[in-house]
Amino acid sequence: MKRVLVAMSGGVDSSVAAALLVEQGYQVIGATMQVWDYSECELTPGQGTCCSSLDVEDARSVANKLGIPFYVINCEQEFAEKVINPFVESYIKGETPLPCSHCNTFLKFDHLVEKMKELDCDFIATGHYAQINRADNETYKLVLSQDSWKDQSYFLFTLSGQLLPKILFPVGGYDKTEVRKMAEARGLCVAKKPDSTGICFVGNGDYSAFVESQISHQTHKLSIGEFKRITNKKSMGQHKGIHHYTVGQSRGLGLSHHEKLFVVYINPVSKTVWLGDEKDLYWGKMIVTQINWIGREVKDSEKIIVKIRSTHKGAEAYLTYLDDKLDKALIQFIEPQRAITPGQAAVFYYGQELLGGGWISLDPSFLDKLKEGEELCQI
Repeated sequence: MKRVLVAMSGGVDSSVAAALLVEQGYQVIGATMQVWDYSECELTPGQGTCCSSLDVEDARSVANKLGIPFYVINCEQEFAEKVINPFVESYIKGETPLPCSHCNTFLKFDHLVEKMKELDCDFIATGHYAQINRADNETYKLVLSQDSWKDQSYFLFTLSGQLLPKILFPVGGYDKTEVRKMAEARGLCVAKKPDSTGICFVGNGDYSAFVESQISHQTHKLSIGEFKRITNKKSMGQHKGIHHYTVGQSRGLGLSHHEKLFVVYINPVSKTVWLGDEKDLYWGKMIVTQINWIGREVKDSEKIIVKIRSTHKGAEAYLTYLDDKLDKALIQFIEPQRAITPGQAAVFYYGQELLGGGWISLDPSFLDKLKEGEELCQI
């Protein structure tokens, strides 16, 4: 009998994943990661958290219902080092971080994979909405889930292709409504539990307040700078710190202006937040770094589909390599895309298959538009 370690977050998806595997004849072991001291967060019970003490108890209840062993694994140190610290550093650098990908990379598919080996399991399973096609015993492809609205493949671009044979996504072939019905039919206590939303460790608070709670006041002061207008390069006043802003933002700027303005670019060197009209948000190209290939490597100048955020439907683009290691590339979109955001991921698809992805940097031609003397960060 094959053994599988199921990462149980206390939500409906991972709970149904565990139930399905039990019914399929696997020897199932449930595990929840204790990643953060949630007493530091403002959490509203039942409002879609992830991995809090309430979620741990929900996961334990489901495991008891299914009659499977259940473990709580303390990952607080790893979570702080691999998820919290990069999250804070990213905001300080004027980026918009993607902590869910870091959690998948360094906790679920790194730390938990080691636990899988320690427990002599054959597979690790999660409640992600994604699928792995097993065409034969040698070819494994990570593809979109059945539910296109819930598809979470975007967050899995850092996976190792060599790990795919050891991963199971039991709910990837179902729609969310079907998953909830399966949970209810099996009498699972999480059947009507809301989905987790937002960043789990921030809770009900705002991101900028969380960042400030993690850094010194001196560092906070250093992030203060000026708003400048793209069109005339003139100052529009002082902002309250670059960690308060993200590309595409128009609300909460604290400016009295007759036109609607958007954050177009954040310079972490000069601490300048550049503002412009909505048309200034559309970029035709970007640099992508630290590319990880799960499937086949894309050929130079090949046309692929690129997603620039989890809710982005994807757009056609050409990829041109910028080094011999194939981990840095220029992406040129056929049609300009709105609010390409440094710190987010660019994920590459060919048809239904996820090929890989990397981290969004800057559009070099956009930087050329800024007046000489404005310090620019390096790509």
